[in-house]
Amino acid sequence: MTRVLVIGGYGGFGLRIARRLAADGWQVLVAGRSLAKAQAACAGTPGLTALAFDRNSDTAAVLAKLRPFAVIDAAGPFQGASYALAQACIAQRCHYLDIADGRDFVAGIGAHDAAAQAAGVTVISGASSVPALSGAVVRELALDLTELRAIEIAISASNRATAGVSVSRAIFSYVGRPFSLWRHRRRETGYGWQGLQRADFRVAGEPPIAGRLIGFADVPDLALLPDRLPSRPAVSFRAGTELTVQNIMVWTLSWLVRWGLVKQPERLLPPLLRLQALTARLGSDRSAMIVRAFGLRGEQRCERRWTLIARDGCGPEIPCLAVPILLRRLREGALAPGACDAGPLLTLADFAPVFATMPVRDAITDHTLPPPLYARVMGTAFDALPPRVRAMHDVLRDHGATGQAVVSRGRSRAARMIATLFGFPPEGEHDLHVGFDERDGVETWTRDFGGRMFRSRLSQRGELLVEAFGPLRFGFTLPANGTGLTMRLQRWWLGPLPLPLALAPRSEAREWQADDRFQFDVPIALPLIGLIVHYRGWLA
Repeated sequence: MTRVLVIGGYGGFGLRIARRLAADGWQVLVAGRSLAKAQAACAGTPGLTALAFDRNSDTAAVLAKLRPFAVIDAAGPFQGASYALAQACIAQRCHYLDIADGRDFVAGIGAHDAAAQAAGVTVISGASSVPALSGAVVRELALDLTELRAIEIAISASNRATAGVSVSRAIFSYVGRPFSLWRHRRRETGYGWQGLQRADFRVAGEPPIAGRLIGFADVPDLALLPDRLPSRPAVSFRAGTELTVQNIMVWTLSWLVRWGLVKQPERLLPPLLRLQALTARLGSDRSAMIVRAFGLRGEQRCERRWTLIARDGCGPEIPCLAVPILLRRLREGALAPGACDAGPLLTLADFAPVFATMPVRDAITDHTLPPPLYARVMGTAFDALPPRVRAMHDVLRDHGATGQAVVSRGRSRAARMIATLFGFPPEGEHDLHVGFDERDGVETWTRDFGGRMFRSRLSQRGELLVEAFGPLRFGFTLPANGTGLTMRLQRWWLGPLPLPLALAPRSEAREWQADDRFQFDVPIALPLIGLIVHYRGWLA
């Protein structure tokens, strides 16, 4: 049987999938609530037949009557959706695929594995850019790495690749709302469309796409990849549109939602979609996707990067490529019965023949990365450090450690004011976590003392390690031996202005290894004022 039912078949993604399936020899039923829209979508394309279908009706009876080989759910949004359609397909013994990007929906599809196996059908969720294509790329990049430290994925859509209502609703379901991220070697909280940064997309033979804004998006990869890959790398996913003003608007909205000032951002969709339509002629017709894998190849630190640039407005075709490939596999009997997400099912080589027929160019590039910051400052002395001390400073893109600390604070009013100004933790015993972020050789340390956080940025200036707290910067030498290292203050600055060393804070921090743990002792005092803060403890 070659009949396939595509629900949401006249939508932006559904119709593209339907046309690809028809070109592949399938008899495609283009289904949706509006028969007129389905008929208009089918006009002029052989192999497409319109069908009025309401998924809230008696789906089982419709499937029993049509008896399709497979059902493709392209309707969305899948955030908060039920598995009723997948369950109906299992009951009627037909295969089921969807293009879901809802994190919980895709990650939870495995709950139907036993039922699908018993029925002899295959149920696949996430047959789209994520996690089908992204999963294939990540596995390809990881093949050549002996240790994987971080995965960063990003998609930037052309302004002319207008997001449909379902896609927009999916995005607005998590804008400004919390979701879980695996980073700094623990579960942390991210917020939709925050964490804005600029991204460049470069592929040989294509003009580069530079400086596009991208922000956090909640996708299945965040739940699936950390547990699926060895060494549990940090995983992040960002997305954005081409126009900076659009990203800034959604970013601003994310803060209003996070602060509780906007309770239902979905209500703003109609005017925002009308505004998007008015600006549709702006920008280009080029979309892009990038996957960056950071890790080790033997002893060498490196980044493996896959980049795709789609031109001529074909960006929206990319989420539609996995379904035809998987259906072909099902027709050939190459996929076992059961229920799973699409992340492990395809390889990058499976997509290559399709890419070759499209105005798309993709490439993998390898980039050798420099030694860690402390190794660059210390030179050969770094290699003589105890293993736990050396490992703590082996920061590559993302790192983290957990332990405990005891904090003492100065008693004078001036000491308390200064400690509060810098965000130092209160006196007492604290659970401690330190998160390390590395970008272009600069590290950001986030110290979390039982919920009280403060940050500093560390960089290199000649033979000095420079630690910055806001506009104040402190330059340290790092004398070391086989037992550990010491941070000795040599210079300090306010912005670009050097300050007298006689007025500098008194701090000689120490790091060493004991009880198979990284140990630290950090006292900070000021002339005439005395102790500001003193924290000591261990990390692992």
